[in-house]
Amino acid sequence: DQIAAMERDTSSSDVSASHVGRARQRRRPTEATADGNRTNGPALLVNDQNKYKSMLIRTYSTVWMIGGFVLIVYMGHLYIWAMVVVIQIFMAKELFNLLRKSSEEKQLPGFRLLNWHFFFTAMLFTYGRFLSRQLVNTVTSDHLLYKVVSGLIKYQMFICYFLYIAGFVWFILTLKKKTYKYQFKQYAWTHMILLTVFAQSSFTVANIFEGMFWFLLPASLIVINDIAAYLFGFFLGRTPLIKLSPKKTWEGFIGASVTTIISAFVLANVMGRFQWLTCPRKDLSTGWLRCDPGPMFKPEHYSLGEWVPKGFPWKEVVLLPVQWHALALGLFASIIAPFGGFFASGFKRAFKIKDFGDSIPGHGGITDRMDCQMVMAVFAYIYHQSFISPQNYSVELILEQILRNLTFEEQKFLYQQLGEIYRERQLMQS
Repeated sequence: DQIAAMERDTSSSDVSASHVGRARQRRRPTEATADGNRTNGPALLVNDQNKYKSMLIRTYSTVWMIGGFVLIVYMGHLYIWAMVVVIQIFMAKELFNLLRKSSEEKQLPGFRLLNWHFFFTAMLFTYGRFLSRQLVNTVTSDHLLYKVVSGLIKYQMFICYFLYIAGFVWFILTLKKKTYKYQFKQYAWTHMILLTVFAQSSFTVANIFEGMFWFLLPASLIVINDIAAYLFGFFLGRTPLIKLSPKKTWEGFIGASVTTIISAFVLANVMGRFQWLTCPRKDLSTGWLRCDPGPMFKPEHYSLGEWVPKGFPWKEVVLLPVQWHALALGLFASIIAPFGGFFASGFKRAFKIKDFGDSIPGHGGITDRMDCQMVMAVFAYIYHQSFISPQNYSVELILEQILRNLTFEEQKFLYQQLGEIYRERQLMQS
């Protein structure tokens, strides 16, 4: 009995000691401080211990992306369009995988293929409006192929609708018991992805064919703003900007805004002097462009007058009128477009993910880099159509529509009808 009592006392003392040890272990002040810092402390770049390593990786990826982008711009409009399509595919892939559940899809063979069916149907519908008989004529001179492709373009909307209905029926036939909720959630998620991806990309492609200037300048301003915000926040960031993005600071935001606006004014002057960037593309050819640049891209001389001292070497400056419009693009890129990034940050927090993907080292996924670009592309198109594009109908515009949308026989018939109308009016006047 005494031995048993001693063993009980020993075991109870061990249990209490271990309990006290665990309690003491939980009360370690260093761990509590670390947890507090991790929970409440601002995760600013200036406080990041591994910031130089991450900066090196990010810089390496940025150099490769900018180099590849410059090469594609040099190759021409069609290659930029192809780049936009590739970006869309990667974005769709990242967003499709965001709500994907492998356990559910094991019971649904071919269900992922349905999402891509809707994706390519939306792509055909979105980009079909950029095609016309004139564009097809620049691609092929074969009469039979011309008729086939012209017919496809004529019935493009009906074909897209039929493909969508086929996907709709396909979705209904694949519904399975116990997966209804998952399938309808994926159906709605797919349509939201298509709206997000193709709504902005259609404006992007329109900007490309209006003149590469209206695509390249807005895209460059977003890149400049992103790099400047990162650098200013890296070296000077102290004041957190928004809770959705803990590493964003007021110093980075203000420094990037000033840098972006100045860059917009300077870049517009540089880009606006190249016809390759300012001329609109009217066909699917890849040759160099020659055109009348228009009043927006013709230099104007501004006298400095009394604004400068007498010994100052420059008495006037040469500016392009489009530079004043570039200031509006710079303001939007520095103040409003970053909210596309904040929206994406909140979206990722809602799904408890750090990045949409890992395809770009140091940057995350393609979607992580396109969040602000999507907002900027829509604004650039709307601004161009509202303040830059001519609103009146000119003879050149009407002739362009005739050549683009009428066949040779229809053009010949129109020519004969106009001749008869002209002769009748001459007789009436005489």
